[in-house]
Amino acid sequence: MRASLIQIDVDEGEPVDSRRRRAAALVREQSGADLVVLPELWTTGAFAYEEFGREAEPVEGPTYETMAKAASDAGVWLHAGSFPERAPDGTLYNTSLVLSPSGEPAAVYRKIHRFGFDKGEAVLMGAGRDLVTVRLPGTTLGVATCYDLRFPELFRGLVDAGAETLVVPAGWPERRRAHWTLLARARAVENQAFVLACGTAGTHAGVPQAGHSIVVDPWGEVLAEAGPGEEVLTVDIDPAEVAVTREQFPALKDRVLGLEPPRHRG
Repeated sequence: MRASLIQIDVDEGEPVDSRRRRAAALVREQSGADLVVLPELWTTGAFAYEEFGREAEPVEGPTYETMAKAASDAGVWLHAGSFPERAPDGTLYNTSLVLSPSGEPAAVYRKIHRFGFDKGEAVLMGAGRDLVTVRLPGTTLGVATCYDLRFPELFRGLVDAGAETLVVPAGWPERRRAHWTLLARARAVENQAFVLACGTAGTHAGVPQAGHSIVVDPWGEVLAEAGPGEEVLTVDIDPAEVAVTREQFPALKDRVLGLEPPRHRG
C-alpha cells in the first residue's frame, strides 16, 4: 500500500478558500497512491482559536465538497485531515473525514481528547465519543487526531476494533516535537501496528509547527520522516506485516488489564 502524507504549510496570510484549492491540487498529484492523509485543522491552523467559529462548517460543507472531488479525481482513499465542524445544534467539533476513491464519505471522526487545559480547543469545541475504524482493501484504519496520541487507551480500543494502521493527523507544536516522534513510535510498538502521523508546517497564531510527519512500522522502526517545511512524504508499506509481527511476537495475547474487571483488595 502506498501512503502519501501531505504536510501542508498553514500560512496565516493565505485565505482558507485558497488553501483548500491548493490542498486539493496536492491530493490530485498523489494519483498513484492508495491512501492520502492531510493534517489536523489545516483550513484554519490548529492554534488559530479565533478562526474556529468564523470558519466552522457542516460535515458536508466546502471542505468536504472540495476534498471529495479531489479524492475522486485522484482515485485515492483520502483522510482529509480535520476542520472545525459546526453541528446542527451549534456545537463546534474538531472533525475528520475519510473519503473513498469515489469521493463518498467512508467515516466521520470527532476528536475525543481536546487540547488546551481549560482554554482554546478544550473550551471552544465539544468532545467526540465514538471510536472510528475504516476498512480499506488490505488493512483497517484506526482514526485519531493530534492530542489523542497521548492517550494509549484510545489506540488499544481501536486495535480491539480491528485497526492495523493508525492514522493521526495533527497540528503539533515545534516545542514538543520530541514527544511527537516518541509517542508515534510508542503507539506503533505497543499496538503492533503501522502509524501514519501527518502534521502541519508553518506557524499557527504565532505557534511554530513541528512538521516532521512520520511513518512507523509495527516494530517501532521509522520508515520515513519529513522535514520541517511543506512536503509530501510518500512510503510503501505492507499491511501484511502487522499479522506477521503479532504472530512472531504475540504480546497482545498476553494482555490482562482491560480485558476483565480489575480485582481490588481492601
